[in-house]
Amino acid sequence: MSKYNIFLIGPMGAGKSTIGRLLSKELNLPFKDSDREIEARSGADIPWIFDVEGEEGFRLRETGMLQDLVLDERVVLATGGGAVLRQENRQLLTTYGTVVYLETSVEQQLERTARDKRRPLLQQADPRTVLTELLSVRGPIYESLADITIHTDGKSPRGVVSEITEALDQLNLNRPQ
Repeated sequence: MSKYNIFLIGPMGAGKSTIGRLLSKELNLPFKDSDREIEARSGADIPWIFDVEGEEGFRLRETGMLQDLVLDERVVLATGGGAVLRQENRQLLTTYGTVVYLETSVEQQLERTARDKRRPLLQQADPRTVLTELLSVRGPIYESLADITIHTDGKSPRGVVSEITEALDQLNLNRPQ
């Protein structure tokens, strides 16, 4: 079983999609974003899915998508922030790839998501409290799954990509055989 897939995990606003695109170019691998794949396959955007099916309906779609995407072999995949909540997803990520946790502070998340209306969990009066609560639940899960942890606060996406590739080199996973 190849561990060459690179799975990016972390909270919303950590930069998983931006960094994933750059990392995929650096490693010459295809890039996939699980949220965008869900939207493309369902023909509906994430806020609509949350409105109609609730978070549980979305999480079921997410698991189905991950089951398909992890089998691609040799892909950089940005996951949704809550993908780690289901045990089945955690097992898929750790079995089929190298897990990179993009760690970021609540302050950085707020800055990066302030004007983003496509994040259903933040469409509330107090996003700081929501992000703090999410991180208290999800943070330990991210940490437990990570093969590599990179703190992203105040760093450029290219700088984060460099740190990831250095860490992958140390694990002897960076370059195709």
